[in-house]
Amino acid sequence: MEDLKVVIGSDHGGFHYKEAIIDYLKARNIEFVDMGTYTRESCDYPEIAKSVAKKVVSGEFNRGILVCGTGIGMSIAANKIKGIRAALCGDTYSARVSRAHNNANILCLGERVIGEHLALDIVDIWLKTGFEGGRHKRRVDMIE
Repeated sequence: MEDLKVVIGSDHGGFHYKEAIIDYLKARNIEFVDMGTYTRESCDYPEIAKSVAKKVVSGEFNRGILVCGTGIGMSIAANKIKGIRAALCGDTYSARVSRAHNNANILCLGERVIGEHLALDIVDIWLKTGFEGGRHKRRVDMIE
Protein backbone atom coordinates (compact mmCIF):
# COMPACT_ATOMS: atom_id res chain seq x y z
CA MET A 1 0.00 0.00 0.00
CA GLU A 2 1.32 3.44 -0.91
CA ASP A 3 2.05 5.96 1.82
CA LEU A 4 -1.53 7.05 2.33
CA LYS A 5 -2.62 10.48 3.45
CA VAL A 6 -6.41 10.64 3.52
CA VAL A 7 -8.71 13.64 3.85
CA ILE A 8 -12.27 12.79 4.87
CA GLY A 9 -15.53 14.67 5.11
CA SER A 10 -19.25 14.17 5.36
CA ASP A 11 -22.49 16.03 5.70
CA HIS A 12 -25.04 15.21 8.41
CA GLY A 13 -26.38 12.30 6.32
CA GLY A 14 -22.98 10.59 6.30
CA PHE A 15 -21.73 11.57 9.74
CA HIS A 16 -22.04 8.13 11.36
CA TYR A 17 -20.10 6.35 8.60
CA LYS A 18 -17.46 9.07 8.57
CA GLU A 19 -16.84 8.40 12.25
CA ALA A 20 -16.64 4.64 11.59
CA ILE A 21 -14.16 5.22 8.75
CA ILE A 22 -12.06 7.43 11.02
CA ASP A 23 -11.91 4.53 13.50
CA TYR A 24 -10.77 2.27 10.63
CA LEU A 25 -8.04 4.75 9.64
CA LYS A 26 -6.84 5.14 13.22
CA ALA A 27 -6.69 1.36 13.73
CA ARG A 28 -4.43 1.06 10.68
CA ASN A 29 -2.27 4.10 11.50
CA ILE A 30 -3.28 5.80 8.26
CA GLU A 31 -2.65 9.54 8.36
CA PHE A 32 -5.85 11.53 7.91
CA VAL A 33 -7.55 14.84 8.52
CA ASP A 34 -11.27 15.33 9.16
CA MET A 35 -12.79 18.28 7.30
CA GLY A 36 -16.18 17.95 8.99
CA THR A 37 -18.99 18.02 9.57
CA TYR A 38 -18.49 17.49 13.27
CA THR A 39 -22.13 17.09 14.35
CA ARG A 40 -25.36 15.61 13.02
CA GLU A 41 -26.81 19.09 12.47
CA SER A 42 -27.85 19.88 8.91
CA CYS A 43 -25.08 21.32 6.74
CA ASP A 44 -24.34 21.94 3.06
CA TYR A 45 -22.49 19.04 1.43
CA PRO A 46 -21.01 21.08 -1.47
CA GLU A 47 -18.85 23.03 0.97
CA ILE A 48 -17.47 19.83 2.53
CA ALA A 49 -16.88 18.23 -0.89
CA LYS A 50 -15.04 21.31 -2.12
CA SER A 51 -12.78 21.48 0.93
CA VAL A 52 -11.84 17.78 0.65
CA ALA A 53 -11.31 17.99 -3.12
CA LYS A 54 -9.04 21.02 -2.83
CA LYS A 55 -6.84 19.18 -0.30
CA VAL A 56 -6.49 16.28 -2.76
CA VAL A 57 -5.80 18.48 -5.80
CA SER A 58 -3.17 20.45 -3.87
CA GLY A 59 -1.24 17.23 -3.30
CA GLU A 60 -1.39 17.64 0.47
CA PHE A 61 -3.41 14.39 0.55
CA ASN A 62 -3.34 11.61 -2.03
CA ARG A 63 -6.82 10.23 -1.34
CA GLY A 64 -10.15 11.62 -0.17
CA ILE A 65 -13.30 10.04 1.19
CA LEU A 66 -16.70 11.75 1.18
CA VAL A 67 -19.91 10.45 2.72
CA CYS A 68 -23.45 11.79 2.47
CA GLY A 69 -26.88 10.18 2.46
CA THR A 70 -26.56 8.70 -1.03
CA GLY A 71 -23.04 9.70 -2.06
CA ILE A 72 -24.48 11.26 -5.22
CA GLY A 73 -24.35 14.90 -4.16
CA MET A 74 -20.81 14.56 -2.83
CA SER A 75 -19.59 12.91 -6.04
CA ILE A 76 -21.19 15.57 -8.25
CA ALA A 77 -19.78 18.41 -6.15
CA ALA A 78 -16.28 16.92 -5.87
CA ASN A 79 -16.08 16.23 -9.60
CA LYS A 80 -16.58 19.95 -10.31
CA ILE A 81 -13.02 20.50 -9.05
CA LYS A 82 -10.41 20.15 -11.84
CA GLY A 83 -8.17 17.15 -11.22
CA ILE A 84 -10.67 15.22 -9.12
CA ARG A 85 -11.88 11.79 -10.11
CA ALA A 86 -14.51 11.05 -7.48
CA ALA A 87 -16.14 7.64 -7.69
CA LEU A 88 -19.42 6.74 -6.02
CA CYS A 89 -19.08 3.09 -5.01
CA GLY A 90 -21.74 0.82 -3.58
CA ASP A 91 -19.91 -2.49 -4.01
CA THR A 92 -16.39 -3.84 -3.63
CA TYR A 93 -15.86 -4.55 -7.34
CA SER A 94 -16.57 -0.92 -8.26
CA ALA A 95 -14.24 0.23 -5.48
CA ARG A 96 -11.38 -1.89 -6.82
CA VAL A 97 -11.92 -0.95 -10.45
CA SER A 98 -12.37 2.76 -9.68
CA ARG A 99 -8.79 2.73 -8.42
CA ALA A 100 -7.21 0.16 -10.76
CA HIS A 101 -8.72 1.49 -14.00
CA ASN A 102 -9.87 5.06 -13.27
CA ASN A 103 -7.29 6.15 -10.69
CA ALA A 104 -10.11 7.61 -8.59
CA ASN A 105 -8.70 9.96 -5.98
CA ILE A 106 -11.90 10.44 -3.98
CA LEU A 107 -14.24 7.69 -2.81
CA CYS A 108 -17.88 8.65 -2.26
CA LEU A 109 -20.26 6.58 -0.16
CA GLY A 110 -23.95 6.74 0.70
CA GLU A 111 -24.81 6.05 4.33
CA ARG A 112 -28.50 5.60 3.58
CA VAL A 113 -27.80 3.23 0.69
CA ILE A 114 -25.33 0.58 1.91
CA GLY A 115 -24.66 -1.15 5.20
CA GLU A 116 -21.83 -0.07 7.46
CA HIS A 117 -19.84 -3.31 7.11
CA LEU A 118 -20.01 -3.09 3.32
CA ALA A 119 -18.95 0.57 3.48
CA LEU A 120 -15.88 -0.38 5.51
CA ASP A 121 -15.06 -3.24 3.11
CA ILE A 122 -15.30 -0.77 0.21
CA VAL A 123 -12.96 1.66 2.01
CA ASP A 124 -10.49 -1.14 2.73
CA ILE A 125 -10.37 -2.35 -0.87
CA TRP A 126 -10.29 1.19 -2.29
CA LEU A 127 -7.37 2.21 -0.09
CA LYS A 128 -5.39 -0.97 -0.84
CA THR A 129 -5.84 -0.88 -4.62
CA GLY A 130 -3.29 0.83 -6.81
CA PHE A 131 -3.64 2.28 -10.29
CA GLU A 132 -2.72 -0.21 -13.03
CA GLY A 133 -1.63 2.44 -15.53
CA GLY A 134 -1.03 1.15 -19.07
CA ARG A 135 -4.04 1.49 -21.34
CA HIS A 136 -5.96 2.90 -18.37
CA LYS A 137 -3.52 5.81 -17.99
CA ARG A 138 -4.19 6.91 -21.55
CA ARG A 139 -7.90 6.99 -20.83
CA VAL A 140 -7.52 8.81 -17.53
CA ASP A 141 -5.30 11.36 -19.29
CA MET A 142 -8.11 11.87 -21.82
CA ILE A 143 -10.45 12.79 -18.95
CA GLU A 144 -8.05 15.44 -17.73
